[in-house]
Amino acid sequence: MTLHDWLWPGFLAFVATILFVDLFVLHRRDSVISMTGACRTVAAYVTLAMLFAAGVFFFAGAGRGAEFLTGYLIEQALSLDNIFVIALIFAYFKVPAEAQYRVLFYGIVGAIVMRLSLIVPGVKLVDQFHVVAMALGGLLIFSGFKMLTSGDEMVDPGDSRIVRLLMRSGRVTPDYEGSKFFIRRDGLLYMTPLFVVLVTVEITDLIFAIDSIPAVLAVSNDAFIVFSSNVFAILGLRALFFVLSGMMRAFRYLKTGLSLVLVFIGLKMLFAEYVEIPSMLALSITALIIGGSVVASLLHREAAPEGEAAPQRAPEHSESER
Repeated sequence: MTLHDWLWPGFLAFVATILFVDLFVLHRRDSVISMTGACRTVAAYVTLAMLFAAGVFFFAGAGRGAEFLTGYLIEQALSLDNIFVIALIFAYFKVPAEAQYRVLFYGIVGAIVMRLSLIVPGVKLVDQFHVVAMALGGLLIFSGFKMLTSGDEMVDPGDSRIVRLLMRSGRVTPDYEGSKFFIRRDGLLYMTPLFVVLVTVEITDLIFAIDSIPAVLAVSNDAFIVFSSNVFAILGLRALFFVLSGMMRAFRYLKTGLSLVLVFIGLKMLFAEYVEIPSMLALSITALIIGGSVVASLLHREAAPEGEAAPQRAPEHSESER
């Protein structure tokens, strides 16, 4: 068996080991994640991603290395917008602070499985059918313009049909049961509100994947590069949430930067047959746009209006609805 044959199973085993250690060794007990601990975890995951990128540069060349870093940067930037929505979900459902990390953990496991099931066939479709690449390019351009013109629309986490169906099923407990997703009462299995939160987070990730996966597919035609760059960005999302969830309103120009990145990547994919943009140039442009939007946000911070704090919560559900 060659080194290439070991690539996928070796990487999946590596990710599984990290997740196992994270949940069953480092965070066996539910607790509130401190800012210091979250920052250290983010730093550790970023370091792992950079070491992996260095390996890609060394073994696969500068082109593939640049593709990995571009994909990682795009997914990481789009995750920042996702963090704000997850914060809304936690506020809406009043998730206990000590249970939030566990929801994020299983949400990320679901996100990794979802991307594995979408990226591998997605790369094959883009390679074999040029019309698919053009369609995805058009979708990215549309998503970019939609994001640019959407303003600050508030997301209603309880508006999903699946969530409404679960809440009205009569099989959801009225209160949280620690960090349990299910509980048995009188011989019947009940969902806890934490499971509804997990479903909501997974639905949210699926919506964001509609933008992020085509964006990275436009960067590289190597399924392993696309998948690994996504995974490294997702792995650090849990800790990044605890670092940035209360600061997302400070990044006022981030959405503008993300929309421009989506339009740029969409145009790159749409006209790939006519104009070839080198991987290093694509990486530079992506980094410049995202970095510029973050710097502009920090330089033009505005204090929140008096009385405006966390995102507004929707009205609570009554026990009969649950």
